[in-house]
Amino acid sequence: MRERGAAWVHALLCVVLLTGCQNPSGQGEVADSSAARVRPSGYGAVFLAVGECSSSGTAAPTEVPCADERAAARVVAREDGRASHGPPCPATTDFVLHISERRPSADEDGDGTVPRGYACMRKLRPPHPGVPGGGGGPRTIVGDCVREIGGGKVREAACDGGDESGHGPRFEVVEAVADRADCPASTALYVRLGGERPVGCARPR
Repeated sequence: MRERGAAWVHALLCVVLLTGCQNPSGQGEVADSSAARVRPSGYGAVFLAVGECSSSGTAAPTEVPCADERAAARVVAREDGRASHGPPCPATTDFVLHISERRPSADEDGDGTVPRGYACMRKLRPPHPGVPGGGGGPRTIVGDCVREIGGGKVREAACDGGDESGHGPRFEVVEAVADRADCPASTALYVRLGGERPVGCARPR
């Protein structure tokens, strides 16, 4: 009887004090901590949200903490849908990650899907192909250099030298305007840029 009373008092103290007590036998009970398992702030709440980082590679992007040694690039803009139908990435974006509609290994709400979208990425370390004259990036901007490749098309190339094919740039985009007539007289090539000023005025280098 005394043992039963002692056990009752022990249980009452546990409830009142709200402490993690052990039962009188000395065997601890492990509480279910699944409710406390939350993703760290700024990582994982939304797959590749603005400010979050990805590992290297563009075919199957993986979100990693930006302090992780595997982190290679940071998201500077994130849009839903296809890149061809959505807002353009910021001018100095290094590359674009196209996010598939299903990624069961990393989703936003645990239902096994992530909406189709794209993330505009900036590399954490140089070189940055998206900077003016860098020779890459998803957009051609003022300060970039291009060379003609035939068929009325051009290809961006680094301004400080040749590209992988051994051909150096021949033109530099010096201004962006709304219409061709607004380009300076020295313009030798018109480059499609898109945006509010879609015409790039390029001159020989």
